Amino acid sequence: MIRITDRLPVEVEYRSIRHLILQSPSEKISDDQLAHVLASCPHLETVILSGVPDTTDRTIVLLAENAVNLQGLNLSGCTQVTDVGVLDVTNKSPPLQWLQLNGVVGLTDPSISAIAKTCSRLTELELCDLPLLTPVSVRDIWSFSRKLRTLRLAHCPLLTDKAFPSPLTSLPPVDPDGEKPLPHRPITWLEGLPPLILHHSADNLRHLDLTACKNLTDDGIEGIVSHAPRIQTLIVAGCSELTDRAIESVCKLGDHLDTLILAHVANITDRSIVRLARSCANIRCIDVAFCRHLTDLSVIELASLNSLRRLSLMRVHKLTDNAVFALAEHATGLERLHLSYCDCLSLDALHLLLKRLENLQHFVATGVRSFIKRKGIKRFSEVPPPNSDPNQQAAFRVFAGENIERLRRFLDKEEKRKREAEARSIPFIPRSDDSLDLY
Repeated sequence: MIRITDRLPVEVEYRSIRHLILQSPSEKISDDQLAHVLASCPHLETVILSGVPDTTDRTIVLLAENAVNLQGLNLSGCTQVTDVGVLDVTNKSPPLQWLQLNGVVGLTDPSISAIAKTCSRLTELELCDLPLLTPVSVRDIWSFSRKLRTLRLAHCPLLTDKAFPSPLTSLPPVDPDGEKPLPHRPITWLEGLPPLILHHSADNLRHLDLTACKNLTDDGIEGIVSHAPRIQTLIVAGCSELTDRAIESVCKLGDHLDTLILAHVANITDRSIVRLARSCANIRCIDVAFCRHLTDLSVIELASLNSLRRLSLMRVHKLTDNAVFALAEHATGLERLHLSYCDCLSLDALHLLLKRLENLQHFVATGVRSFIKRKGIKRFSEVPPPNSDPNQQAAFRVFAGENIERLRRFLDKEEKRKREAEARSIPFIPRSDDSLDLY
């Protein structure tokens, strides 16, 4: 078994190669070169072509004809591939177990439906950034792909609640007088789709990514949770229509929930986060960045989670030192913490936090005024991205690895200097170096 990475195999390797990975080839590979090679490699099991964006349908057809034991295929970013190539793969019925088609912008519903109906062994399917994907084909995924453990549908703008299983409570109410209510008149053909009623549950689904599916509402989340009750990772960042009711549905996942990403879900409030923290005790990672209505109460509840390892509170402007004190007291297992642009946090509170969180490996305090104004802290920060403007560079405060321990020692030293200055009744002057001298 041969695995080749970021180069094309030579002729003597054609019949022995099993895994071809072309993600970042050092030299540009043309579609003609790739087609010639794939036509001669009959034993391929894994093919990753994300580093060859010029790949065309012809090449995929040749791959499907020859690689009869193909188990994994990644065509992410191959914008020249269309339904023609993908349908040819499904027609050959290879034993695909994972398939990644992120950013293959020409794909439409027929090819995705064919994947769902013919690739019965699929456990991982990624369909992010497909502007033509509609609820029609996603409904087929829910209906036929019963072994899926990972499903990614991020940045698919046409998806609505109709793409997902209907909540069991969404059946039309019965009029006590026996008269049926007038049906809703659909505005588009997508609205005319009937509710997706499934007679099975997606018990295998563990990871669901719905980032920036802006038409998804609380009903959609309720239907998903009712049919996939063992989801461990749920990503709904940028789903701006969601409210507290969606989070209350997520609470039904209970101890199964491990990771929840709610960044830019601006309508949620403390009420749902408090209930979430009390219902899902095994959460290890939660992101509530840009959730402007949240206050210290949410953080205090999240801090009580013994399993919490990663927390993002970026631009949650209502946070005060009380939230930091709660994290320092209870969330001692935190490994990654983002507090960027939380303007009301003091240096003393953040110093206490750093002293208590001994397992912290990544700490982000970009835009926190107390960290920007304090001399000597910036030297422990990582280097800002090269494309950031002067204001972003000035506010950048990201600490990782050993630099966190160095920052901790520096702040401890300054605290010692301050106490000594107070004991001697002399003015305290902050230093930016590591000296203990008072002057």
